[in-house]
Amino acid sequence: MVLLTDRNWKIEAKDPEERHIISGVSWEQYEALLAQFGDKINKRVTYLDGVLEIMSPSRRHEFNKTNIGSLLEDYLKEKQIRYYPWGATTLRKEEKIGGLEPDESYCFGIDKEWPDLAIEIIETSGSIDKLEIYQRLGIREVWYFKNNKFTVYHLQNQIYQEMPQSLLLPDLDLSILAEYAIHPDPLEAALAFREKIKN
Repeated sequence: MVLLTDRNWKIEAKDPEERHIISGVSWEQYEALLAQFGDKINKRVTYLDGVLEIMSPSRRHEFNKTNIGSLLEDYLKEKQIRYYPWGATTLRKEEKIGGLEPDESYCFGIDKEWPDLAIEIIETSGSIDKLEIYQRLGIREVWYFKNNKFTVYHLQNQIYQEMPQSLLLPDLDLSILAEYAIHPDPLEAALAFREKIKN
């Protein structure tokens, strides 16, 4: 475990996240920036009430994001839960004055207008309250992955409540998902995780 911690520190030191905050940005300017960026560059753009944040994810951030998504999809397949991956699709509503790209997102059962679940990998703190944006958009559940563990927020009466486990996937043990998500070898992690979740 010491080696993993040391490895993570080295990756973070060599490849830190970068954040840029701009105030007084109109919705039209936000939309224009999204159009300019398109799918060409690896940036996360968050907008809330005229404040814009542009984040360049670190390698560690992307490593955790990809592992979590891959393992979660292994679980959904094993349990035969119908899902629709949305990935980092930009979620936004002008009337809610907010928009963002989750690290991963999914619909369950049927494909819907908005994903049921959004996942955020938190390596460094941003200045914009992403949970506020998700709440305005009505996303049913948000998972934050920070310090190698999950925190679950479920929307109840239009307000997020912190929950001990997912209400969308109540049989998924998030501590096990977290354990394998941070494993330094994704193939070994996937094989071990699949064995662990078999019926």
